[in-house]
Amino acid sequence: IFLWFACSTMHLSSTKTPVRRLPEGSTERYTRWINTLTQEQLITQVFTSHGPTVIMPTWFCSRKWFQEVGSFDEGGKGVPEDLLFFYQSLRRGGGLTRVDECLLVYRYHDNAATHSVTEETIWRLRVDFLQERVLSRWENVTVWNAGKQGRKLYRSLSATNQRKVKAFCDVDENKIHKGFYTYEESKERPKPKIPILHYTAAAAPFIVCVKLDMTGGVLEANLNSLQLKEGIDYYHFN
Repeated sequence: IFLWFACSTMHLSSTKTPVRRLPEGSTERYTRWINTLTQEQLITQVFTSHGPTVIMPTWFCSRKWFQEVGSFDEGGKGVPEDLLFFYQSLRRGGGLTRVDECLLVYRYHDNAATHSVTEETIWRLRVDFLQERVLSRWENVTVWNAGKQGRKLYRSLSATNQRKVKAFCDVDENKIHKGFYTYEESKERPKPKIPILHYTAAAAPFIVCVKLDMTGGVLEANLNSLQLKEGIDYYHFN
């Protein structure tokens, strides 16, 4: 009881990693991600497609904090109530922490309600939260990825935040050789043209739209080579 009280008063707390998936090897990337997050990354990586940085079935917090945040959205199938609560807890100033003990075993199954939530619903919530928490504080930004995901993020931003995007950056010489991305769907005239640069020629801060753990360590090495600080110079949105 003391452990629960000490860790959960104004926090969403979670049981400690390592998380184990059965059968072994299922959701391998996700499991590796959730098992290797640092305490700082519990906050800085809340925008990724993986979702909450503490796994929802293992959450615990005080009843007072639960009521202050506002409980879960009971809209039914298709509503990502865990992600909505997670974001709202952070908005209200709640923290995130992990407890260094295994306190819970839970079963994951194919009929879970989470499968009724569309990818586009999650995308829209993530974009809105990124704009609210990060882009609202920045005067300009470089989108790291001139490919499909980077362009989709740009198109999903508000007009105000689109104007903050000063460049895309990439490692693909073919994309860089094109020189710029034209926002063809724009109603502006002339249509916005965003430069495409090699990542070494681009300026921070960055929103990184390349998936972690998918490039054989190349992305991570490139970020490290620039001596950037996660949560200050860049955030992952992948």
